[in-house]
Formats: sequence, structure tokens, C-alpha cells
Amino acid sequence: MRSKCKDVKISIITPVFNGEVFIENCLKNVIEQKCPFAEHLIMDGGSKDKTVEILKTYSQKHPHIHFISEKDNGQSDAMNKGIKMAKGDIISFLNVDDFYEPNALNDAAAIIDKMTEPGLLVGNCKVWISEDKIQRVNKPKHLKLRDLLLGVEINEHPINPSAYFYHKSLHEKIGYYKIDEHFAMDIDFIYRAVQYAHVKYVDKIWGNFRSYNDTKTVLDYKSGNGWRRLEAMQRFYRKDLSFLDRLWVTAVFETRKKIQSVAYFLKNPLELINRLKYEK
Repeated sequence: MRSKCKDVKISIITPVFNGEVFIENCLKNVIEQKCPFAEHLIMDGGSKDKTVEILKTYSQKHPHIHFISEKDNGQSDAMNKGIKMAKGDIISFLNVDDFYEPNALNDAAAIIDKMTEPGLLVGNCKVWISEDKIQRVNKPKHLKLRDLLLGVEINEHPINPSAYFYHKSLHEKIGYYKIDEHFAMDIDFIYRAVQYAHVKYVDKIWGNFRSYNDTKTVLDYKSGNGWRRLEAMQRFYRKDLSFLDRLWVTAVFETRKKIQSVAYFLKNPLELINRLKYEK
């Protein structure tokens, strides 16, 4: 534990590729935090648009901004590069199209500074479905692995890294982000992190997540792949539960699936009839 918050340094990591539409606002959002102990690391994957040009301009004016631009193996690879470059004891990821609430960095740093390492500090996140419409506020209050594996319909998971912060030393316990995971790397991280970190939830809004129709995450879930990937990940991490917890989570999970199937076919009876004919 450190005695003074001013001694803490936060490393904000932003992975980006061809992000000229959002990168300037992302840089400004961190600047406007007025956090004197923060560095902003931008991991550019070799953008072909004006992203690098904008980064050069801002990094020359603001010494807390640092970037590299080179080909990588996807978002997880870029995130891991940022962690290894980070000088701070505290890590925060800010995707190029997301943003912090005012004073989020100073506020969160003052809290996590008093936590035992490795700590994971989770706040609330606004979910935007358009420039002027908030769909909901994500409030992930229940953060034990058993709670999270019951599914997002029962207990929300932290929906976006702009609303949580953690000690860099946590990676010494759980490793880095999985290179072969290009969509749900943050969920996989949370499932591992809550098993080893000292976890604290704070009922404050720190992050903002743009969940627009054309974003990678939304398109993935609309296709059905996102839900299948999440379900497979939940099944995989059940092995880390105690025997009784595993039985409980499996029972709740499978029961909920059956109820959802019944509800679906009640709304779509013709599809049920066709499926029964096919099975014969």
C-alpha cells in the first residue's frame, strides 16, 4: 500500500487500427482528466488512415502520450504490448471509441491506491446506443466467479474496461490477454482476474461504452457468434469452481436455457413444428 496517491502512476492503454474518426477525442478525453500521474500509451497496428498523423501531433504537445505503430496479431497482442511498455502500477484500457467520465482517473486512483495488490477495482459504465441516447448503466455488483458464471441475464459482468482498473502485478498471477481471442478477451480476463485479485466494486460511473450497431462487439453478438463464444467460455471456467458451486451454476445455466427455448418456440410455433418434422 502506498501512502500518497500522487506517487501512483496509471498507464492508460489504447489499442487502435485505422481509428482516425475517434482517436483525437480519445486523446482529448485523457488530457481533460487532468491526472498528473497518468501516461497514455497508444498501440497502433499500422494504421493506413490519419491515425498516426494525429498521434504524432498530440505526442509532440503532450509528454504523457506515447505510441508505437507496427503490425500486430490483433487486439489482444496490442494490449499485451501496452502492458509490457507500461510504467505505471495501475492499468486501465480505453478503447479508441470509448471515454471516461470527468475525474474518473483521479477518483479511481485514490481508491485503488489503498487496496492490497493485486487489486481489481470496478465501477459503473454508461452504455450508449447512439450519440445522444444511453441504453442503460452497467452496474456489475456481483463479481465472484460463481456469480459471473450464472450468466449476464442474472449477474452483469463488467461490460467495458473504461470502468475498471487493476494493478499491473495481477498479470504475474494470471498471465496476459489471450492472443487467439479477438472478441471476448476482456471477459476471459475478468473470469481469471476475480479468482486472484482483491476485488472491490464501487457504485460510481467511471466509463462510457459506445455500443453502436456497426461496432465489432455488437455485430458479433447479432450474428450469434458472440453468445456461443460466451457460453463456451462460461462452460470452460466452471472447472475452477468448487464441486457444489459447479453443480449449482450448471443447474441454473441449463434450466435457464430450457426456459428460453420454450419461450422462443411459444413465440415461433411454426419453427417448432418444422423442427419436429425434421427430427422424424
